[in-house]
Amino acid sequence: MPLLEIENLHASIGDKPILKGITLTINPTEIHAIMGPNGSGKSTLSYVLAGREGYEVTDGDIRLDGVSILDMEADERARAGLFLAFQYPVELPGVGGMSFLRGSVNARRIANGEDEIDHIAFVKTVREAAANLGIKDDMLKRAVNVGFSGGEKKRYEILQMALLEPRMAILDETDSGLDVDALRIVSEGVNSLKKDDMGVLVITHYQRLLDYIIPDHVHILADGRIVKSGDKSLALEVEKSGYGDFTNAA
Repeated sequence: MPLLEIENLHASIGDKPILKGITLTINPTEIHAIMGPNGSGKSTLSYVLAGREGYEVTDGDIRLDGVSILDMEADERARAGLFLAFQYPVELPGVGGMSFLRGSVNARRIANGEDEIDHIAFVKTVREAAANLGIKDDMLKRAVNVGFSGGEKKRYEILQMALLEPRMAILDETDSGLDVDALRIVSEGVNSLKKDDMGVLVITHYQRLLDYIIPDHVHILADGRIVKSGDKSLALEVEKSGYGDFTNAA
């Protein structure tokens, strides 16, 4: 069974149509990359998938493990196994990092019919996962993302992904603002977390991220439509020639 099915998806902000008929199927174990110029609808796609408010789906469907998620709120989609890494992670002043992580993990466990994890076991699990991502204890003691650099915020998101073990991970321009070392650490974290039953959708403007997270399929998005699909070589074509031909086609 397909993991994520996007069928003829149309979405608007107010009266302005942004997505204009996207159809895409992602199977377990697959990594798909969406590339496209600014304004093509890449981030809108990620927000619509995650259930962010302010976006109206006017046609089509989104199914996770065969079940439509269109009527689910964002938190319900997260508990069902959908994870979104934001382009610009937000700060949450006053919200302790460990409390935030434990609350998120327990919400997912309860949704799956599992017992909540106790504090001592959770601290051990978090520290092991954090060490693999170069996250120090002092970061875990701070409020969520407060005072973090761009690279630290992205590593913290990958830590969340490691703990939540999602079915489907969506990375919305997660390479934005990262230097080469931070990009490598984040990419290695994503690659190490990918499991046999998990799918990944990487949304990016540049090809460089795909040197680290190797996609099985690459799709070019222009004017709210997928105008071409291929393998990794399609990303290299974009790097060489730009998006001009694809925007003209759209």
